[in-house]
Amino acid sequence: MMAQYLEIKRAHPDCLLFYRMGDFYEMFFQDAVNAAAALDIALTKRGQHLGEDIPMCGVPVHSHENYLQRLIRLGFRVAICEQMEDPAEAKKRGAKSVVKRGVIRIVTPGTLTEDSLLDSRSSNWLAAIAETAGGIGLAWLEMSTGELVVQPVERAGLGAALGRLDPQEVLISEKLGQQPDLFELWGEWKSRLTIQPNPRFDSENGKQRLLALYGVGTLDAFGTFTRAEVAAAGALVGYVELTQKGRVPRLSPPRRVGPGAVMEIDASTRRNLELTRTMTGERRGSLLATIDRTVTGAGARLLTAHLSAPLTDPAAIAKRLDMVEFALTEEALRGELRDTLRRCPDLERALSRLTLGRGGPRDLASIRDGLIQSGTVRHLLGGLGTLPDGLGVVDRRLGEHSELVGQLSQALAPELPLLARDGGFIAPGYSYALDELVTLRDESRRLIAGLQAKYAGIAGVPALKIKHNNVLGYHIEVTATHADKLMSGEAREVFMHRQTMANAVRFGTVELSDLERRISEAADKALAVELDLFADLVEEVTSRADAIAQAAHALAALDVATSLAELAAERRYSRPLVDGSLAFDIRGGRHPVVEAVLDAANAGAFVANDCDLATENRLWLLTGPNMAGKSTFLRQNALIAVLAQMGSYVPASHAHIGSVDRLYSRVGAADDLARGRSTFMVEMVETAAILNQSGPRALVILDEIGRGTATFDGLSIAWACVESLHDVNRCRALFATHYHELTMLAAKLPALSCHTMRIKEWQGDVVFLHEVTSGSADRSYGIHVAKLAGLPPAVVGRAEAVLKLLESGDQNAAIHRLAEDLPLFSAALKRPPSAPAHVETAPVPAGPSPVEEALLAIDPDTLTPRAALEELYRLRGLVRR
Repeated sequence: MMAQYLEIKRAHPDCLLFYRMGDFYEMFFQDAVNAAAALDIALTKRGQHLGEDIPMCGVPVHSHENYLQRLIRLGFRVAICEQMEDPAEAKKRGAKSVVKRGVIRIVTPGTLTEDSLLDSRSSNWLAAIAETAGGIGLAWLEMSTGELVVQPVERAGLGAALGRLDPQEVLISEKLGQQPDLFELWGEWKSRLTIQPNPRFDSENGKQRLLALYGVGTLDAFGTFTRAEVAAAGALVGYVELTQKGRVPRLSPPRRVGPGAVMEIDASTRRNLELTRTMTGERRGSLLATIDRTVTGAGARLLTAHLSAPLTDPAAIAKRLDMVEFALTEEALRGELRDTLRRCPDLERALSRLTLGRGGPRDLASIRDGLIQSGTVRHLLGGLGTLPDGLGVVDRRLGEHSELVGQLSQALAPELPLLARDGGFIAPGYSYALDELVTLRDESRRLIAGLQAKYAGIAGVPALKIKHNNVLGYHIEVTATHADKLMSGEAREVFMHRQTMANAVRFGTVELSDLERRISEAADKALAVELDLFADLVEEVTSRADAIAQAAHALAALDVATSLAELAAERRYSRPLVDGSLAFDIRGGRHPVVEAVLDAANAGAFVANDCDLATENRLWLLTGPNMAGKSTFLRQNALIAVLAQMGSYVPASHAHIGSVDRLYSRVGAADDLARGRSTFMVEMVETAAILNQSGPRALVILDEIGRGTATFDGLSIAWACVESLHDVNRCRALFATHYHELTMLAAKLPALSCHTMRIKEWQGDVVFLHEVTSGSADRSYGIHVAKLAGLPPAVVGRAEAVLKLLESGDQNAAIHRLAEDLPLFSAALKRPPSAPAHVETAPVPAGPSPVEEALLAIDPDTLTPRAALEELYRLRGLVRR
């Protein structure tokens, strides 16, 4: 057995090997040590190898998916090694024959299909990157749904593309992984990279794999693809074949995302705007969590895809908005559709498991139930006459499936097991042959009860029982005190002794053995017939896989449209206009996440603001106090653009947006110490990417550029960035700053306008109005915010005095005076911080103290060392004890 294990392990050196032994998956040697530590399970030993004990641990087969999930999350790859024959068959070859075993699948983060290992509301992408002479191609697929997509990418855009997809596993070639200019990118994705041999990324090999997969002679029917795209897609298919041991799920024909088809959003912008995850990595508090009203897993996944990749084509955006508008106006219909969708199981994932040979009876039931709801939806839409283009496509893709639904409804029993091998899932009346075998099996079991009564009468032992176990099969059992009755007289001719135990004795009979054989044969034959029927039903489903997949996608699209309509009705969102202009006119704009939080807490209404980045006014310089809402205003406009171009209504009374091709946001401070980057270095790297890549159709959000370094350095950098955005990039931009000196650029740059956050000073306090207005702030009120934060009163008071001195004139002279005038004696005249609160301290005199008068009378330039010492003693004597 260990020889067999070692041979299989040698073929899968980079995987933990789940080696099936009966009801357990066992692991040995270093695999056992690693798995026991990762899973916190007992590490034992079994046998020896080369004179040393063999470490061993295991997990039960029936609950192995729980352990598998933990191992995958920790970065392990797991090879599942199953018994390929019945142990009884192995015994026929000899008493010491080993059961045949083989790896049926390699489980990796990007190849999961089980519901228990996946988040039903999130996609689990497997991506591949290939480079040829013609450029770089990116391909990604979802094993659990069969979706395959390709896209050409620029080298500089790889990070943004991966950030958009957030794949769980990324395949790259050895050659690509060694290119120095990509080392930093690979470092960011290190935990998700899988390095593959270079030949697997050959474009010609990839083409042949795709042709064989789809059974076509050319890929032209699917579209025009670059060699790099074909190479990446082929590498994905090859990897799936490798990990699934030749079994490939149904994959949709490759869909191409053309250059510029989606809004490019780099990874730092996604983090800053918290589109799908917050800064801490949580879904709660993100834009996605705020807008998600979907009622199906497939709908939730599609909504995430739309939010992650907003469109740039105004016509395509309008089609999505038309669907939302229709669902919004048809309120009663929207309610009926959402109620129907709630009853829809996950058709996509059930279909994928069935095509992989990994499905069960419940997956067939999911197909049946999903198609039943598909028919209901089609009926609801059918009586409405003319539909918007998008809903018309949905209606056509839903299709007609009554024949398959009827067959599955007739075939499947009301209660279904998880696995087909458990049997009992075919309904009575569907198969005459199966019904006969089931009747024989069940009748034989009733005969067992009759035999028990008969044998109890023959032996004169009412407590006689007929039992069953896996070793003896059916047998008769009596207590030891009654055993003699079965071994004497006429009973001895009927009962044959089989086993004696401490408290019981077991017997058999010829009649019982014959009945057991008939029961076993009937049960085995019934299960074999059921499995054949299951295979027929699966084949029937997979033969219609494309039509079922189209219906599943149509239901998901309808879920997204109705959920966004529900959101618009609930949150008072309006339809945006997205066109090919360079407009950016938002009236009454609101931050969707902050507004939702305020409403949930009953903390008052969100203050709406306008933002008009017209061509002659495309660069806004925003000044104002801390805590006044500058960052919120910046982010809300970026989020409104994302929502509009994903096809959603937006939190504004009016929105006219010229399609944004790239979105950049540099808001907030963060360091990257793992790569030796300070906060300021991270800020500069992100700013450099913005200035190097943004063009006229971009939307740029910048906050506090230059604050991480010395004042004049920071001011200089911010000044130069504003000029570049205006003259070179010529993009629509919001630039928030505390450098009030930048407002002087308004006289020099015609497309720059100054705006500020309104505040109101009342009785020495500051009230933040959270309103944006034309003009510029005269100060930042940072000390007021420090006071709100709880800085000690003495520190706040000193800061106010320093600020007053700095603002009074020449800064260099003021700083010199501050350094010379450390507030030591002033502090000595006040109660020390450590003094108990109940101890009264002497009041501070209104005029100069004797010490201050004495100090003012001293001329340090004329004092000798001896005279200075005498003055010091005199001053010491003036201080109150």
